[in-house]
Amino acid sequence: MRYVSTRGQAPILSFGEAMLTGLARDGGLYVPETIPTLDKDAIAALAGLSYEDAAFRVMRPFVGDAFSDDEFRSAIAKAYAGFGHAARAPLVQLAPNHFLLELFHGPTLAFKDFAMQLIGQLFQIALQRDGRRVTIVGATSGDTGSAAIEAFRGLDNVDVFILFPHGRVSEVQRRQMTTPSEGNVHALALDGTFDDCQSRLKDMFNHFEFRDAVGLAGVNSINWARVLAQVVYYFTSAVSLGAPHRKVSFTVPTGNFGDIFAGYIAKRMGLPIEKLVIATNQNDILHRCLTTGRYEMGGVKPSISPSMDIEISSNFERALFEAYGRDGGAVAQLMDEMKAKGGFAVSQGAMEWLGETFASGRVSEDETRASIADERAASGELLCPHSAVGVKVAKDHLGAVPMVTLATAHPAKFPDAVEAATGIRPGLPPRMADLFDRAERVTRVPNDLAALEAIVHERRAR
Repeated sequence: MRYVSTRGQAPILSFGEAMLTGLARDGGLYVPETIPTLDKDAIAALAGLSYEDAAFRVMRPFVGDAFSDDEFRSAIAKAYAGFGHAARAPLVQLAPNHFLLELFHGPTLAFKDFAMQLIGQLFQIALQRDGRRVTIVGATSGDTGSAAIEAFRGLDNVDVFILFPHGRVSEVQRRQMTTPSEGNVHALALDGTFDDCQSRLKDMFNHFEFRDAVGLAGVNSINWARVLAQVVYYFTSAVSLGAPHRKVSFTVPTGNFGDIFAGYIAKRMGLPIEKLVIATNQNDILHRCLTTGRYEMGGVKPSISPSMDIEISSNFERALFEAYGRDGGAVAQLMDEMKAKGGFAVSQGAMEWLGETFASGRVSEDETRASIADERAASGELLCPHSAVGVKVAKDHLGAVPMVTLATAHPAKFPDAVEAATGIRPGLPPRMADLFDRAERVTRVPNDLAALEAIVHERRAR
């Protein structure tokens, strides 16, 4: 199994190499050279399996010889052993033909755990086997960082540095990143937005002397293994609703496009998905692009769904690669234009592809609050603000085909917003009840590449 860069100029890698590399050396993102498919019988055979067994069958074709079957099965089993629900990703019915896919039963109460827990196990196997040590640097709008720290804390072969925007994550999200005591994890509060964090991360990857000196590796949603792990729950939920003999649609609250792109991969693999609906908050650059044909930055406005407060949607590059017929040169030109001018126009042919592949919707702050309150009254379900954005957009796309909205985080991660909308302050699960009593350990850092690189050099283990 071979992986190519969306910009066409980086070395072709195996799954293991692409996973440990993260961002390609030409600045692009790795994608499979070809996408494996599952026939109807193989999809139907997923019915009734444990989540772990289904995950092995869905992901195995992408892994090649990077891991043996025993290694891969063991990594999957360890990854999901700590989840708080036996089904791992259970479905809850909200209304006729509308279902909620609960993706918040992992150790940090967010969908990022599905990928990050698995990557942690795979990294450990690969690094121990090769006698290597890496430095992971990640950027987060809230959930990726805590999931990465939880997955890699205490591991022998990894140092982890997580950048998050100072003052722009919820208190629960912050404390999940700043309270782990293991010496190999470091929380860095950057003066700026998530897009600033993500830009400095990419700058570090593109500074090859630094990248090679510290053994830099990435686990942001730019990492292909992150996308792959998220493909699984599209299959398990769709099969529960009758696939492959019945079509299913999905609505995905997204800012960085990784979760919805996983749905596209599931569809390409043969899952009968009718609609893939992008749900955005007031930072609606993806919705505006799909409706106007221009990807144009205009500034991020803080919202009550902060994990979606993003303008530079990294994984959208993977969609553009497909929309432009896998022309790496065309994608590289668009990315150069965005860096120079803050935006670009999508060609007519690419817009047609995007319009045929995705639908989209935008939800305001008031509509998000109303969605939380309305769903509590209608079904008794308590939604986090991101999931509420998804539910609101999904309601505009309901039809004869079952709709699954992805619930990306537990409401207790955003208690202020939920309480303001419903009068109910959601509590943390018992295993996290002492989160607010734990000591925090965090470093505030300027939005400066040299300063960040100096901290990484100084604090990583030798």
